[in-house]
Amino acid sequence: MVVSKNKLYKPMNKNSIIYVAGHTGMVGSAIVRDLQQKGFTNILTQTRKELDLLSQTDVNSFFEKNEPEYVFLAAAKVGGIIGNREYPAQFIYENLMIETNIIHASYKNNVKKLLFLGSSCIYPKLAPQPMTEDVLLTSALEPTNEWYAIAKIAGIKLCQSYRRQYGCNFISVMPTNLYGKHDSYNLQNSHVIPAMLRKFHEAKENKTPTVTIWGTGSPKREFLYADDLANACTFLMEKYDDERHINIGTGIDVSIKELAETIQKVVGYDGEIVFDTTKPDGPPRKLLDVSKLNKLGWKYSIELKDGLTMAYDAFLEENSSGTLRK
Repeated sequence: MVVSKNKLYKPMNKNSIIYVAGHTGMVGSAIVRDLQQKGFTNILTQTRKELDLLSQTDVNSFFEKNEPEYVFLAAAKVGGIIGNREYPAQFIYENLMIETNIIHASYKNNVKKLLFLGSSCIYPKLAPQPMTEDVLLTSALEPTNEWYAIAKIAGIKLCQSYRRQYGCNFISVMPTNLYGKHDSYNLQNSHVIPAMLRKFHEAKENKTPTVTIWGTGSPKREFLYADDLANACTFLMEKYDDERHINIGTGIDVSIKELAETIQKVVGYDGEIVFDTTKPDGPPRKLLDVSKLNKLGWKYSIELKDGLTMAYDAFLEENSSGTLRK
């Protein structure tokens, strides 16, 4: 274990100044909720209009003015297979700029601890399953999301290099596939669960006889409810200080076919599911080894069907209030 040399580091207290980058997104908003539930009262947030994270000057000015002590770096440009395919330059550029600006500003302004959120897509396409942290960079990435993955790998390496050269207490966590409140439901760019929830809901509303799902339905994926992730992040901010990244997940996966059938039941859609086998499946399996996290004392609490029910309830509420992110 590489121990941080940052002498300013002390555990968070209820009055610590905490900056959550990306607080309007699914992950960032979940982290804010978790911090508030645990009694933290000094949480900094900035919308995209208020602070351009692509601007190093603006980010530095924000840090100099507000002096955050702890940073959760949840801001990112995210999307599914279509988004990565259609906008590769945006995915790699925006993510590199966001993480570089925030990590460097955290170093310059003596942030006591930073937690960087990556993604399980950093791992090789054909990595042994379940994937342990040490399989990173051992073979080729999945081509359908390599632009996003490379940016996230760079974020891990930024945290490691700033630890080694400057003694910054910067850590990285790698969550599995996520879903929950305030997700993005854009059918072209969203991830699998929000895309399915919207498809099945609209098919139910429009009495459409079939819902088409990309691929064969055979790939297996692991899913974690966003509020569980947030709880793990605040736990690790307090308990983890290693330079090596750490996986966050459930350690349980399901096939895309099983997922579709579960969402069909949650939504109450009685039509037929059709699999378009001309479309790509992505990696055959993506399951994280979470034994390292479990040994530290953290385990997920929200089962998939319960989480999907809560996610659909949130979808209905956001849709009726006009706040749904489409």
